[in-house]
Amino acid sequence: MGFTIAEKIISEHTGKKVEADELVVARVDGALVQDGTGPLSISELEEAGLVQAKVPERTVLFIDHAAPSPRKELSNGHRQMREFSQKTGAILSEVGEGVCHQRMIEDWARPGDLIVGADSHTCTYGALGAFSTGMGSTDVAYAIALGKVWLRVPRSFRIVLQGKLQPGVYAKDFILSFIGQIGADGATYKALEFSGEIANLRMDERFTISNMAVEAGAKAGLFPSDELTREYLREQGREEDFREITPDPDASYEKEMEFDLSRIEPTVSFPHTVDNTKPAKEAKGIKIDQAFIGTCTNGRIEDLRIAARILKGRKVAKGVRLLVIPASRKTYLQALQEGLLTTFVEAGGSVLAPGCGPCVGVHEGALGDGEVCLSTQNRNFKGRMGNPQGFIYLASPATVAASAIRGEIIDPREFIH
Repeated sequence: MGFTIAEKIISEHTGKKVEADELVVARVDGALVQDGTGPLSISELEEAGLVQAKVPERTVLFIDHAAPSPRKELSNGHRQMREFSQKTGAILSEVGEGVCHQRMIEDWARPGDLIVGADSHTCTYGALGAFSTGMGSTDVAYAIALGKVWLRVPRSFRIVLQGKLQPGVYAKDFILSFIGQIGADGATYKALEFSGEIANLRMDERFTISNMAVEAGAKAGLFPSDELTREYLREQGREEDFREITPDPDASYEKEMEFDLSRIEPTVSFPHTVDNTKPAKEAKGIKIDQAFIGTCTNGRIEDLRIAARILKGRKVAKGVRLLVIPASRKTYLQALQEGLLTTFVEAGGSVLAPGCGPCVGVHEGALGDGEVCLSTQNRNFKGRMGNPQGFIYLASPATVAASAIRGEIIDPREFIH
């Protein structure tokens, strides 16, 4: 019997062949924390007398969730991370450098890697063919110090994709539709392995899909590496990191599901769960107070281009706040050079420094009581944007941009010809 991508990568990192459901101790290629979880990890190591990083050049501490800091308590946590970096040689990603997951795919994650992060959306790097997964602060702390982690090898679901997304429909619409169908716990502790006509999906689309695998409960969201993967790494100046990672033809899967991408429609997640999905046309008429384009899910240059094409020459509706946050400094500079940021500002939007921004609700864009936000982020739980009395809807950058113009949620194809 052959092996899935997850089984192959974990086997390489344990030094023996392993199968689904086995408990293993595996070597990690990289580990990360962010400013919401990093201080907890560091405090754990300080208490244990293990202030060290086994592989400092691939241990990254990100200050992105509250960057710049809105209050002294968070500033002290940032200081703790800076000091740990100085003591251990671990890499520090400072205020304004960007969201951890975007920076990881730009600079560090590689096909075949095993990466753990104290952030649930670490699964994003599965789009590069890496087994990357989120864990608790304590587990990641010891992965940083010792270079190893324990885990159970997940069973895999094979998700076969056919066809192409239609104009005005994007990867965000697919993954929302998928989660709506399978449920928020439909793939708990599984590895989602995407296959089929994946050459029809750009790398930015794959990142969006892998990023949200955890919203179905998945441990990882994996794509085999291919020529598009190689090209992406070449664009980042690290083609040498490419290697081919594919499942064996006779790999065993717990479940197989097929999806025709050509049948996907613009989709919106309604409050307060990601799997509460409906076609965007069924959300028509819902007034919005805030529109947010950014995050580790949809803050890449391709996302900003899509939104800018819709907003070009138009104005955001009166009473709507449009916030735009590029996911990394590299993306910010590219958007600046292409004139995208000018488009957003001329449309009436506010462009903020790279970081997580309103997504986690710590600062920048917290909702008022009863306010509605349409966002490109990955979660809409009650209180997610800083106020349990707020209402968060999730959608693609196109749907958010079009809705910001109209002042209510609409199908973006009204603006795409």
